[in-house]
Amino acid sequence: MQAVKIESFGDPGQLTIGQWPMPAPAPRELLVQVAATALNRADTLQRQGKYPPPSGESPLLGLEMAGTVVETGSEVARWKTGDRVCGLLGGGGYAQYAAIHEEMAMRIPDELSFEQAAAIPEVWLTAYQALRWLAGFQAEEWLLIHAGASGVGTAAIQLARQMKAGKILVTASAPKHDICRELGADLAIDYQNKDFKKAVFDYSNERGVDVVIDFIGAPYFQRNLNVLRTDGRLVMLALMGGVQPDSLSLGPILRKRLQVTGSTLRARSLEYKIKLTQAFSTFAWPLFQSGYLRPVIDRVFDWRDVVAAHEYMEANKNKGKIILQVK
Repeated sequence: MQAVKIESFGDPGQLTIGQWPMPAPAPRELLVQVAATALNRADTLQRQGKYPPPSGESPLLGLEMAGTVVETGSEVARWKTGDRVCGLLGGGGYAQYAAIHEEMAMRIPDELSFEQAAAIPEVWLTAYQALRWLAGFQAEEWLLIHAGASGVGTAAIQLARQMKAGKILVTASAPKHDICRELGADLAIDYQNKDFKKAVFDYSNERGVDVVIDFIGAPYFQRNLNVLRTDGRLVMLALMGGVQPDSLSLGPILRKRLQVTGSTLRARSLEYKIKLTQAFSTFAWPLFQSGYLRPVIDRVFDWRDVVAAHEYMEANKNKGKIILQVK
């Protein structure tokens, strides 16, 4: 088969399409002909040599895919050839074919295209995990989502609205505010020109928020602690801004009984990811079918233009997901 390969670690120009061995499905796996996959920040880090795949996973890029089942493993009972599925991968989505455990596959509703389905697994499972499993988010609580126009951000806004959030606040650059508000954000903060801590306190009459979902890390850490209410929860999903705060007071953690949780999804056990997939599907899949939830796609690239797609992501131009059509 053909797949996107990394010639050597570095800039997007290191990505090429070439021959790669086709995966053989294990007894409980499906072989899927990939119609679409999607970009994630993890792909750009792996391309640079900064995020190696977990042991046993495909070294190819691509943490999600959507396509058609073309072969089933010897012990697979619930799927058949021709079924349309999407799912989370440990790697291997940037290819014409990918193997996935049968319990990780989600059936694509008739209402969704392959491109829309490919925009769901990684960011929506990440957002659901962060809100429900890690933060224990409850109805009427206030939520601050950093990078609100990102893939995870746009998913988290919609999920929080369906979880009956009290107020949803996001940070995003000014040109991305409209999409955040359209999806359900009550306040969009231009982090480039405003201090989000002051904006949160002004909007909440100094009360702050119950949960913060963060991708930035060091430069936001102290302010995240400060804006949390008593018994607040901070969930850290990435460290895009660095790992070492310039200064830090741990006082708010004890004084307000805060919880700070860090998580990545890719390295989780298969059992964990299966349970997460099942819980997410039960909650969200009917809402996708009815239109109450929708994947947000910024641009669709032909996978032969993968270099341009990576450059586009690294320029922070996207509002929502960047999709690759695989042909």
